[in-house]
Amino acid sequence: MAIDFKKKLYILDGAMGTMLQQEGMRSDETTTQFGLAHPEILKKIHSRYADAGADIIYAATFGINRFKMEGIHMPLDEAVSVAMRAAGDAKAEASRQGRDVKVALGLGPLGELLEPMGILTFEDAYEAFADVVKAGAKDADLAVIETMTDLYEVKAAVLAVKEHSHLPVMVSMTFEENGRTFTGVSLEAMALTLEGLGVDAMGINCSLGPVEIFPMAKELRALTDKPLLIKPNAGLPDPATGEYDITCRQFVDKMKDYVDIGIDMIGGCCGTTPEYIKGLVQIAEEIKGKTTDAAASDGRGRAFGRPEPAMRQLKVCSGNTVVSVDHVTVIGERINPTGKKRLKQALLEEDFDYILTQAIQQIDAGAEILDVNVGVPSLDDVRMLPLVVKKLQTITGTPLQIDSSNPQAIEAALRVYNGKAIVNSVSGEASVMDAILPVVKKYGAAVVGLTLDDKGIPETAEERFAIAQRILKKAEGFGIAREDVIIDCLTLTASAQQKEVDETLKAVRMVKERLGLKTALGVSNISFGLPLRPVINRTFLAMAMECGLDLPIINPNDEEMMASIFAFHVLKNRDENAERYIQRYGAVEAMTTEPLHKKDKTTTETTPKTGETHDIVYCIEKGLVAEAAEAVKLLLENHDEMEIVNGFLIPALDKVGQGFEKGSIFLPQMLQAATAAQAGFEIIKTRLAENDRERVALGQVVIATVKGDIHDIGKNIVKVIMENYGYDMIDLGRDVAPEKIVEIVKTKQIRLVGLSALMTTTLKSMEETIRAVKEVSPDCRIMVGGAVLTADYAERIGADYYCKDAMKSVEAAQEVFNEQV
Repeated sequence: MAIDFKKKLYILDGAMGTMLQQEGMRSDETTTQFGLAHPEILKKIHSRYADAGADIIYAATFGINRFKMEGIHMPLDEAVSVAMRAAGDAKAEASRQGRDVKVALGLGPLGELLEPMGILTFEDAYEAFADVVKAGAKDADLAVIETMTDLYEVKAAVLAVKEHSHLPVMVSMTFEENGRTFTGVSLEAMALTLEGLGVDAMGINCSLGPVEIFPMAKELRALTDKPLLIKPNAGLPDPATGEYDITCRQFVDKMKDYVDIGIDMIGGCCGTTPEYIKGLVQIAEEIKGKTTDAAASDGRGRAFGRPEPAMRQLKVCSGNTVVSVDHVTVIGERINPTGKKRLKQALLEEDFDYILTQAIQQIDAGAEILDVNVGVPSLDDVRMLPLVVKKLQTITGTPLQIDSSNPQAIEAALRVYNGKAIVNSVSGEASVMDAILPVVKKYGAAVVGLTLDDKGIPETAEERFAIAQRILKKAEGFGIAREDVIIDCLTLTASAQQKEVDETLKAVRMVKERLGLKTALGVSNISFGLPLRPVINRTFLAMAMECGLDLPIINPNDEEMMASIFAFHVLKNRDENAERYIQRYGAVEAMTTEPLHKKDKTTTETTPKTGETHDIVYCIEKGLVAEAAEAVKLLLENHDEMEIVNGFLIPALDKVGQGFEKGSIFLPQMLQAATAAQAGFEIIKTRLAENDRERVALGQVVIATVKGDIHDIGKNIVKVIMENYGYDMIDLGRDVAPEKIVEIVKTKQIRLVGLSALMTTTLKSMEETIRAVKEVSPDCRIMVGGAVLTADYAERIGADYYCKDAMKSVEAAQEVFNEQV
């Protein structure tokens, strides 16, 4: 049942939790518990939003999933049905009054960290969302996946909706003021991934108010021509009065700006009420005269000011890294067992540490995309390819190229990939395109087309160009965007097919100039069987780049090849003032007869000599678990256990923390680094136990999610990081009553308590907990964190420290326990 979200300005509903509080919800109840116990109140609230003029109301299924059923005294299917029925009754009531109101099945965060940050698998997340979709889709007009911070979790939810219903699907994520989500997802990564997955609309909700979200909305509008939705908060509740600090008038006045930039749907999140929604309806009425006659005829008017889509550029991404192919972009070729005995062995033995090391070496050397091929004849690639993809995602955000000729293996890998990948490859053979291109379309990938068909590789450039045209036409027929088609005109060996070398280059130029497509080549094939292969490779690479090669598939550890690319960017005026070239090679002596790679520092950095100071830092920074453990074992030959902890492991974690603070690494990488450090700490712990000693804890810290709040992802991350620093963490869990925290503080004489809250409705509970703790232990320090908190608000409710992330929690603990920062 399609909904034309561009037809008019759609008005979405407002907050549910805020309204439930007004209806008597206690601070020790969750919105889901209270709502399901009082379905008549849910229906009343939905009707109030419909009466205010909302076109779409969100059913109160946001907090229902298999991981959040504690305190809900009915099966999941029944809980979903109760919530959907309340919204459906409000819809029916509006229909009797002549108004068309749509009901959205709401899906919220599962409340568990997905791999690689946590232990919840992608497959289990998918099944959890599928439970809700199967229970509620029949009573819904559309599905809304909202308040998400993890793009991987979003993908699981989108696939669950698409594969278990025919509902239109909207997605909104919640961003911090730095323009990224809690897990490091950027607006551009969200837009690329969700466009590829075929969502019907996307946008931003919660965490911030309309002023803070506005610049992000402008950026998002420029990134996609998909319909956009915005649901800001009304600020934060006043600790004394409970009133939110952005008034209805202020909220509505700012929301007018969103209409001016072409936002298609507007509503409210935490703190907004039917009064706010009435104000948004007035905006829709006011713009009738500023829309086209066709749009105005629908009775509401459509958002004006929508920009024309810009010329599209090929871009790929992971969950937190976007690569725009607007320059010669290196694809690292080393994770491909062809001709590599050691990699074949690693794949057969599932030696993932070796594979991850290969990935890190290539990234450090300058690869921006990694090709991933597991093509060993005796190997089950349908199982192994997604497994390798998952392992790579634990240590890097570098986008991947999925390299296989098996459609089942490609789909298995694309399904678990977080972001927008490249598929390598299809040929011009009809059966191959029919098998692979639908998979590429389903998962929103780009695709490499090889200029060969069932007759083989043509000799002439013209014949290869014709196959490229055929591939492009077929891809577009499946709905794949033109910019997502990459053509590989195929590098043949000069020793055997010398005359075809020029035909390859000619074909690259034809594809580039006549079709405007990006091109790829496996460069090193050119020199097979010839002496001085590096000279042949470098010369051919330079010729191919001049003909229009965009994506050379090479070994980036070959510094001469990389130098040719950096020099090409200088000479083609793509590297302004030669900044990147000088940054990389400024320290290399001008007159040298040595190969560059022998003088380049990346060789020692990417091939750790385990046991050196630099190497343990490197292993932790890169998240290499096995290597970190081995490095600690070697360090123990010459260093005391606590010397290693304080002189090596803690400084390594500090370095990672500094990168996180600067935004150069993101939450998945920080947690993997913590896992690598933990492997080192376990070696230390074992050695201390053998010598009847133990690591002295730096101090005991109590952490908890406050009463009424069942979201504990942030708290769990703080626990992991602080345990690595040596603090004894007493985790009381989620939905914790103040009395329980007070009792622990009293009996154990706790000096530091950490409190977490995600929902504005539970901030009152946080304030009450702080007050209770301070009454029994005035000297106990309290640190608070959560997406809805600010430093000012933390101070107003009596907290000693506002910790916007896990590293700030470490800094607070260091201050409390007199540690050196």
